[in-house]
Amino acid sequence: MKIVRRIGASPQQRGSTSGQSCPDVFELSDGNFAVIGTEATAALEKELPPDASRADYERIVIVSRDTLVRAKGDIPDA
Repeated sequence: MKIVRRIGASPQQRGSTSGQSCPDVFELSDGNFAVIGTEATAALEKELPPDASRADYERIVIVSRDTLVRAKGDIPDA
């Protein structure tokens, strides 16, 4: 599995100059997506709706609204 391309604007294009706040979204060679975000599993797991869950190997991450809004146009419909 490899990163094929960035989805949306780079952190620098979104105004991050410090390197301390760099959420990002990438398309992978298998068609899935990978995200860099702030780890928030402990804080948000108890907030999941009753029909949602996560496996032990999964984490809940926060990605800024700006990151996803700018990525929207690059996400394929199918």
